[in-house]
Amino acid sequence: MARTPDKKFDADLIRELAELLKETDLSEIEIEDRNLRVRVARTIAGAPATIPVAAPQPQAAPAAEPEPQPLDDPAHHPGVVKSPMVGTAYRAPAPGAAPFVEVGTQVQEGQTLLIVEAMKTMNQIPAPRSGTVTAILVQDRQPVEYGEPLMIIE
Repeated sequence: MARTPDKKFDADLIRELAELLKETDLSEIEIEDRNLRVRVARTIAGAPATIPVAAPQPQAAPAAEPEPQPLDDPAHHPGVVKSPMVGTAYRAPAPGAAPFVEVGTQVQEGQTLLIVEAMKTMNQIPAPRSGTVTAILVQDRQPVEYGEPLMIIE
């Protein structure tokens, strides 16, 4: 027997999602469960974002071999660990506890790096590979988006 949407349930769910948007300072959230799909979005007041444009630089003669360029955008770093979900990042297992990792920590594949709370569920984020944590890109209790760079492991 197919489940018919319960209007009270839907209204409560929408209120809870709207509150989550406020708490995490996100602009939208979407969930899907069987016959129910809910998307809640809000506009954030403020000045429109501006993108700085660099003045064109004179071109130098092409070199025989291009020099490696440093990666300014951590999202394109080969060792980046990205958030698998929207939520709030926590660097420690409990308030006042030591962080799971710090810059310079040697980690093993599968070791917990941090927690992302989504819909009141604490999700451990494991290291996708072994290596050294060279950068932590989020603060404790910071809202994160899906695919946002969290840290870099080299």
